[in-house]
Amino acid sequence: MWKWICKKLLKWLGWTPVNGLMPHKKAIIIGVPHTSAWDFVISYLYYTSQGGVAHVIIKKEFFFWPLGFFLKRMGAIPVDRSKGSTLVKQVIEVMNSHETFHLAITPEGTRKLTKRWKAGFHTIAKATGATVYLGFFDFGKKQIGWVDTLELTDNAQEDIKRMKAYYRKKGVIGKFPELFSVEE
Repeated sequence: MWKWICKKLLKWLGWTPVNGLMPHKKAIIIGVPHTSAWDFVISYLYYTSQGGVAHVIIKKEFFFWPLGFFLKRMGAIPVDRSKGSTLVKQVIEVMNSHETFHLAITPEGTRKLTKRWKAGFHTIAKATGATVYLGFFDFGKKQIGWVDTLELTDNAQEDIKRMKAYYRKKGVIGKFPELFSVEE
């Protein structure tokens, strides 16, 4: 029933899904461009309408009653951001403790304009064997989904450059376009 409701809400909001669930049991879907809290809402509606759960990382401070209850039901993972270097380790532990786990992550790491994308997804994928999918939420075309995967090398920064080139070519537009950059 919830899948049907999310599908109807997504359609009512004018969004078109591109592809469905990621076929690999361990997967990371890159969410770009991340310029608004609406990215989470649209992404949740999309993946739930496809019958999946895309887990997201949210700082533990948001997990108070009753919000924490709903966040966990939506697939959110509470992490302690005060321990910066262990954040990735926390996610790896959670991901490795599940047979099937799809993680949605934004390499920008913030909704503010940033040119430096974070490589945590790369470390997580290497440590868990997850396949990386190049996902998008394009507010210009009102399309959400994924088309391609990213074959990782041992050089995270080069892989990020390839990702930026991919999104530059795709021409995705964030809710607030001025807050998104694929420049080096």
